[in-house]
Amino acid sequence: MTPLSDDKELIATLGERARATRRRNLRMIHRAGLGHIGADLSATDVLTVLYGAVLRIDPDRPDDPGRDRFILSKGHAAGALYTTLAHSGFFPEAELETFIQPLSRLNGHPPRHKVPGVEASTGPLGHGLPIAVGAALASRLDDAPWRVYVLTGDGELQEGSNWEAAMAAGHFSLDRLVLTIDRNGLQLASPTEETMGLEPLADKWRAFGWAVREVDGHDHGALLAAYRDVPFEAGRPSCVIARTHKGHGVSFMSDDPAWHHRVPDATQLEAALAELGGAA
Repeated sequence: MTPLSDDKELIATLGERARATRRRNLRMIHRAGLGHIGADLSATDVLTVLYGAVLRIDPDRPDDPGRDRFILSKGHAAGALYTTLAHSGFFPEAELETFIQPLSRLNGHPPRHKVPGVEASTGPLGHGLPIAVGAALASRLDDAPWRVYVLTGDGELQEGSNWEAAMAAGHFSLDRLVLTIDRNGLQLASPTEETMGLEPLADKWRAFGWAVREVDGHDHGALLAAYRDVPFEAGRPSCVIARTHKGHGVSFMSDDPAWHHRVPDATQLEAALAELGGAA
């Protein structure tokens, strides 16, 4: 399924929103002196499309029982989530200046009971998908229309809890569950395929009863088309394998595992912002 021609304006808006989110994220991490830039920039486009065009949410009613749920399983990418939530109106953008500071609610990993819009406290990898499976079961038991979206990393899939959840989701035919895998091919300091090979990844999910699509995870039109088409098959949970690049958007950060936890200095920040069409 391809985007309709009248989506061109929306896709252009999503593109600028993603660039603005990346600029905001870079400034925030530079100011804080901590963060996970590589993971944040990898996931930014997925978050931009979900919050900008897909999720049925209302920032003025973050606990609306009828809302869609989004769970960030790769909790170390909290910076990307916070900047997206702020841009979406869940809290003032000025609060981003408090990121990881003493007494700030914007912790290094997202806290469910402190930050509006955060659906689950995540950090230890492998927990987001099991939580999402439980939420999807609740949606079905309540005969409610809302969906559950969850974003995992790819290195995270080495955690066995994901595969227990995958098996349960397939068994219970949870077609209101939508998993996106941020498939950037890197984890911490090495490629996933050197640490613990994941391929053929799509076939693994199909074997667990999921319907799978593979897309360019930085192509807003392709992401939008995929999310509009869920469930991909009735009675099956949907898996979007988003092929991404860690540190995407900044040439000297892209696909470089050194930027997993590195913080840009003033010169690097200026160069990165220039590539993203902004100024320090």
